[in-house]
Amino acid sequence: MRCSRPTATVPVVACLSSSIARPGITQTLTAMRITPLLIAIMLTALATEAGAQGIIRPKTSTTTKPATKPQPRAQAKRRPAAVANPLQKLAADMVYVEGGTFTMGAAAAEDYWNVENAQPAHQVTVRSFYICRYEATQALWQKVMGRNPSEQKLGGNHPVENITWNDIQAFIQKLNALTGKHYRLPTEAEWEYAARGGRKSGGYRYSGSNQIDDVAWYSDNTHDRHKPVGTKRPNELGLYDMSGNVFEFCGDGYQPYSSAPQDNPVQESAKGDHPLRGGSYVTHEKDCRCSYRFGQSSTYSHTHFGFRLAMSE
Repeated sequence: MRCSRPTATVPVVACLSSSIARPGITQTLTAMRITPLLIAIMLTALATEAGAQGIIRPKTSTTTKPATKPQPRAQAKRRPAAVANPLQKLAADMVYVEGGTFTMGAAAAEDYWNVENAQPAHQVTVRSFYICRYEATQALWQKVMGRNPSEQKLGGNHPVENITWNDIQAFIQKLNALTGKHYRLPTEAEWEYAARGGRKSGGYRYSGSNQIDDVAWYSDNTHDRHKPVGTKRPNELGLYDMSGNVFEFCGDGYQPYSSAPQDNPVQESAKGDHPLRGGSYVTHEKDCRCSYRFGQSSTYSHTHFGFRLAMSE
């Protein structure tokens, strides 16, 4: 039997195997001394020839697998910046002021509106105390009182304003109950001593400089808006805005000065007025001098009246 030409390896093997298995062929192969080993060699040769002629063509895919796009890395979610607790910040911002003796009031050569209220200049001794680095902020008032009375609600780091001296006393009472501390307003003598730089005083006209724009927000540079506390240069003690931004209430009464030396004075006021110091964002530069002062009723508020806190040693 003649086998037709195979078209693949498997048919080749099958055809040859079937031919070998036929009667007569086996005897012929045996007579020719074709052993099983020789048969295996013949089958291998046939398979090799078929592959060389292209009979066996393994299927190859013509489809190109699209490249896998690299997946962007999952970005960690940014946590919002932690907002400082106003009560903790207040405690950290209290600056120690070593006591000493200084000349309080306006020198004879100073000339500005109502300068007579700051004269005569006189010697005053104050004991050591603490005073806040910054004016009291809207965030602090909100934290303690649960509301913000300020007319210009420009941000938590702006000074609180539109408050009376009596409002401040109510605030301090609640603040001390919350913290267990003994915050208070500075006396007028303490305020001026700190504004002048205490024992580190450079003798400046304004708190920290003779150039007002270095240290103060006042009528010429604010456009009738107070600014965040601590954005000008501090004075010698590291205190900000002792000149300008908002006027600051003092704790004692407002009285005319005496020429007699005084030791840690706490003034009383028959009228119930209290000193306001430092000038503000709506006042002229002369009102921002360390010596400038005027008094106001404990029930009167204004959009440029604020305060800063103090504490006894």
